This record gives sequence, structure tokens and C-alpha cells, in this order.
Amino acid sequence: MAGGIGSRFWPMSRTNFPKQFLDILGMGKTLIQQTFERYAKLVPAENIYVVTAEEYTGIVKKQIPDIPEENILSEPSRKSTAPCIAYIAFKLLKKDPKALMIAAPADNLILETDEFVKTAKRAFDFVDHINALVTIGVKPTYPNTGYGYIQHDTAEAAPDVYKVKTFTEKPNVELAKAFISSGDFLWNAGIFTWKVKNVLAAFEKYLPEVYEVFAAEKDKFNTSKEKEAIESIYPQCTNISIDFGVMEKAENVYVIPATFSWSDLGTWHSAWENMDKDYWGNAVAGKKVMVVDAKNCMIHVPDNKLVVLQGLDEYIVVDTKDVLLVCKKDKEQEIKEYVAEVKRNMGDKYL
Repeated sequence: MAGGIGSRFWPMSRTNFPKQFLDILGMGKTLIQQTFERYAKLVPAENIYVVTAEEYTGIVKKQIPDIPEENILSEPSRKSTAPCIAYIAFKLLKKDPKALMIAAPADNLILETDEFVKTAKRAFDFVDHINALVTIGVKPTYPNTGYGYIQHDTAEAAPDVYKVKTFTEKPNVELAKAFISSGDFLWNAGIFTWKVKNVLAAFEKYLPEVYEVFAAEKDKFNTSKEKEAIESIYPQCTNISIDFGVMEKAENVYVIPATFSWSDLGTWHSAWENMDKDYWGNAVAGKKVMVVDAKNCMIHVPDNKLVVLQGLDEYIVVDTKDVLLVCKKDKEQEIKEYVAEVKRNMGDKYL
């Protein structure tokens, strides 16, 4: 799933070139390229699909030339993850009624690929034998208020698989601390596995308004009329996530705790966490940065610009060709609001 605009990574992530197509951490590959290489160890390249916005299909083709062009699916509008998953599920069901599917964001950071593949295979094995919707959970390392949390049973339903009790979306700090203390909560990584027919049955039960508009056009999928069908379907679709629409309502949801480190790389703080830092805890991307008496800052500036930073503690400093952002790290969840304010006052020029 590669259609988002990554507004919390503004001003580096822009509407016309969002974060999944950027090398945020300076690793030499963009996030979607890293994601493709990870999944290519799990399934053949011809079985990997990218669902993205129409305006990004050219970027996807350029950055991932190894998947067939027909596997790059374009959405005419952004409607969150439920319609996106329904789209690919209906396509796969028509190709193979027994198909298994793993759905994931294009911009997760997972560096331990072998451990990821083991976990994904465990999920595939489980859903192949039982009508289950499986998500991957990550052990929390701090009380993050930007992630969803999953509470699970303490007893295993199968080796390393647990029945989900509750989902909680983006709790406040006090609640997040309580979740971590309890020991039976995991971060929701947003990576889902199921049999295609079973997730569509869940759509039919819990999101019938989405299921029905896709089902009405299903005969056109995998034909020359697919684009026409999708352009008819999307305006009728509810804008809703798979979490809210299906996973939080279904009774057959299970979680597998990850054995790998994970970040949704959704914020500048998460970038700071995953980058090398100097003695004072500053993470610096930029070749001409001088840091004086500054601590625990996230600094991302152009290589050709000299930046001297003095006296800041726990700040995000991001400089692009036309925008400079200076923001306290503990206010980063408000960056979306700042972007909305920029749009109101200055239009789309800086978005």
C-alpha cells in the first residue's frame, strides 16, 4: 500500500513525492525499494502488487522496475486502507480462489529481513488452515501515542499466535504507559495476512457498503475494463481503514508477536530513533552541519548547505529548498496541523 502522502514527514515529504519514495535515513534505497526487496524474499516478484495513487504510478515503475507493470494498481482517490485491500482481494480471488495474501504499508522500516520472513511464513501457515485474520504486533519500547495497540490473550492459539482481545487507536500517554506495564499489549504494525476469500467474507459482514460496490463490478477485474470499474467504484467507497472497518469488529482476529525490530517511520522522532547519533544524541543528515551545545536533535538539511546549530535540546530541524521547519520533538504529532495551517494561509505551494 503506497498511496499516502506522509504529511507528518513534511516538509521533506510532499504531495507530489511522498515519504515512501524517499531515502529518509540515507541508506541508499527508498522505503518502497526496501519493502519490495523484503517481500521478494517471501513471494515471487510477479506476485507482488503495489496499490498507489494515480499520480505516483510513474514513480513506482521507476523505483521498482522488477514487478510487472500490470501489478501497479492506481486508485483514483485516497480512501484509506479498506478500499485498497478490497480492490486487490477481489482481483486475487478471481485469479485464484485459494489465494493467501499479506497486505502491508510501503514505508515500514524492517531491517531484520530473515526474521520478518519467518514471521510472515508463520502467518501464512496459520491462515492456510483456519479462518483467521492475522496481524503482526510489535513489543512496545516506549509509550508512543501515534501507534495503535493490540491486547491479546496470554494463552497461545497456536505456536506464537494469540487471539486478539481489543484494539486501541492512538492512546494518550497515561494509557500507553498502562498498556506497556500490563505486558499483554503490542503495537499494531499494520501488516495483515489472510485467505482472500476469508477477508472478503469479513468485508461482506462488517463493511457491506464497501463490499457491495466492488462485488457489483468484480467481473471486470483482470480485464481491459478494470480501470473503468475502479473509476466507478471509488467515488462510492467509504473512506475507512481496514482496522476500523474490519479488524476491530471481527471475532476471528489473531496476532503474531514480531521477532524483528520495526518502525512505521511515520514521524521525525522515529527517523531519529533509527539513525546513527553523535555523543550528544543528535541524528544528522547533511554533510555540512556544525552542532554546538545541542542535544537529542533530529537534523535533516541539504548536503550543500552549511548549518550551524547552537543550544537546541530535543528539536526537529528540517530544511528543504523552500521550507525550514524548527519544531520541538514532543510536538511532532502536531505537524499535520501545521501543514493544514500552511494550506489555509498559503495554498498548496508548500505542500
